[in-house]
Amino acid sequence: MRTTDVELEITGMTCASCATRIERKLNKLPGVAATVNYATEKARVQGSDVDPADLIAAVEAAGYKASVPAPRVTHTEHGAHDHMAMEDDVAGIRRRLLVSAALALPVAVLSMIPALQFEYWQWLALTLTAPIAVWGAWPFHRAAAINARHGAATMDTLISLGVIAAFGWSLYALFFGGAGMPGMTMTFQLFGTPEAGAHEVYLEVAALVTVFLLAGRYAEARAKRSSAEALRALLEMGATSATTLVDGVERSVPVDSLAVGDTVVVRPGEKIPSDGIVLDGASAVDESMLTGESSPVEVTVGSRVVGATVNASGRLIVELTRVGADTELARMGRLMEEAQTGKAQVQRLADRVSAVFVPIVIALAVAAFVGWMLSGNGIEIAFTAAVATLIIACPCALGLATPTALLVGTGRGSQLGILIRGPQVLEQTRRVDTIVLDKTGTVTTGTMAVTAVLPGSGVDADDLLRAAAAVEAASEHPVARAVVEAAPSVATVESFRAHAGYGVEGVVGGSAVVAGRLSWVRDQWSIAVPEDDRTRVAELEASATVIAVARDGVYLGAIGVADTVKPTSARAVARFRELGLEPMLLTGDNARTAERVANEVGITTVHAEVTPADKLALVQRLRGEGRVVAVVGDGVNDAAALAAADLGLAMGGGTDAAIAASDITVVSGDLLVVADAVRLARRTLGIIKANLFWAFAYNVAAIPVAMAGLLNPVVAAAAMALSSIFVVTNSLRLRGFKALPTD
Repeated sequence: MRTTDVELEITGMTCASCATRIERKLNKLPGVAATVNYATEKARVQGSDVDPADLIAAVEAAGYKASVPAPRVTHTEHGAHDHMAMEDDVAGIRRRLLVSAALALPVAVLSMIPALQFEYWQWLALTLTAPIAVWGAWPFHRAAAINARHGAATMDTLISLGVIAAFGWSLYALFFGGAGMPGMTMTFQLFGTPEAGAHEVYLEVAALVTVFLLAGRYAEARAKRSSAEALRALLEMGATSATTLVDGVERSVPVDSLAVGDTVVVRPGEKIPSDGIVLDGASAVDESMLTGESSPVEVTVGSRVVGATVNASGRLIVELTRVGADTELARMGRLMEEAQTGKAQVQRLADRVSAVFVPIVIALAVAAFVGWMLSGNGIEIAFTAAVATLIIACPCALGLATPTALLVGTGRGSQLGILIRGPQVLEQTRRVDTIVLDKTGTVTTGTMAVTAVLPGSGVDADDLLRAAAAVEAASEHPVARAVVEAAPSVATVESFRAHAGYGVEGVVGGSAVVAGRLSWVRDQWSIAVPEDDRTRVAELEASATVIAVARDGVYLGAIGVADTVKPTSARAVARFRELGLEPMLLTGDNARTAERVANEVGITTVHAEVTPADKLALVQRLRGEGRVVAVVGDGVNDAAALAAADLGLAMGGGTDAAIAASDITVVSGDLLVVADAVRLARRTLGIIKANLFWAFAYNVAAIPVAMAGLLNPVVAAAAMALSSIFVVTNSLRLRGFKALPTD
């Protein structure tokens, strides 16, 4: 018996509850464990001897479409294909929204302003509303029909019924009632006689409900598209071409044509095309995108290198050991996709409430109709009461509750340099109790700088820097560049020579100068280093990369180079604690450096030398302990952890993959703004919840009046407008949100 892992592409899902329904259907199959990702519209199925045809049949039985994705040609092309498909979906909703809004505006104006109601105006309103109620609301009608066929009801069901009821009753009133007569005007009365229903049209209800809900669906589609861009951004970080070496001849080929055992040439500044082993050459490789290590890693013959990392200095010849889906980059992509799956299954608050609210409203509308019929009244009164019940409960304000608060909150956030992706990221924010901080580029600047200068006895510090900078200026190593930037001036070097992994030498102003590891300077060049200087260097090596310098056989001193802590990081950590968050430091860097940074900013819990998979595992373990976890990072190595966290925050100066995988982006990269981002997210979530409560409360309070036949459907529409006005006004309170002082 063999275990298979099948991926399916799902179409037809309209909300998170759809993903849950498909997942339950698949998991009913014997020996199957399935997860459905609403954000990426994919299902991952594991089981014993699973037949994809059976899986597709199960999905179709639930009312949706499924297919096995075609083989990927290249990562970039596959990502581009998915991106184009999502762009088409978003463009389709946007087109439907714009056309419907343009048609609904004159309908609303005519219906709500009696002075503009000319003779036969109602027939123009009907002409404009018909395409909205049919074509504009088609996504809701289609979803409602699918749900009904499988015995389920969601908010789409209520939307569809409300639009159909308002439009259908308007048709009845126009063709069979008195609403089609010349000179008919719309009047608003809080309580009216039920019989008046046949003399009123409710076209503006059908039109405006459709437009408001399409606006919410458009905002959701854009958020869903951005979540899929995380994986695309990651895959595009890999090299697109490689230089192969066959019998001494170099040839440029597409990276997807590479095979295990191929030999490739990687020049300085180029990306390593795939995972492999160095056969020849020595260099410093920037692996920060994968490991978080701030300093480039020295590699030489026999060293392992990873695809998509950057060769910073020397020429390398690499034999490939893993290509395609087996590479570290591809594995990280799978980690991100799996981490996003758990988050995508969190249903929106409105969907959860609708699971109970929708069936109850439908039952009440039916009860009102049956009750009036059994009481001996005419069908007109019974139908008016039923329609009013559906319309008063139709979630017009509910459609605005989240988008308006999010629009105002994100608008205010953008003014403060805080970008919030969508409403789904805010649900856990109020209860976040742990914040995990990446070190490099988040707590620290992410760039190497001179942090200490230790001149020898009788040596001037500037003279030491000038001597070191002169020989280091010819090197492309990031540590060398930091020394050059710190020196007051840089002299010309002659007879320069680099010793990979050890140091450099050269002639400066007629004097022989060497700079590099202390052991190399002392042993290779027989330089005498006083005991006190050796002790100081040993202490400095606990927190920095140390370069020892000698000139004409005499020890000049040592220079410490390290990633420096951002000036605001310590205050930010203190502010996190004020917000009730426990800070932790998480880094791929070495333990000594991590401890130094943690002590400097006031963090007591440190996890060092961790891989991207370790970061993801730590986040999952913390959540398993009952913690609600926020993660702050800026690199590709943080992307999976960002996606798995309850709240992911990316620094704006970070990689596209990290930003795309996050929930909130801090544009400035200032850790202090992260605290403001948490406060703003909590405030926005509070407003959204208040909006949702009042959106239901207005309608629920009026349902008994509607069932009693005392509420004209036009008044029901007015009640919805009133609830919408409240929702918008409440959301505008977010414009007053202010960042805390920085001092």
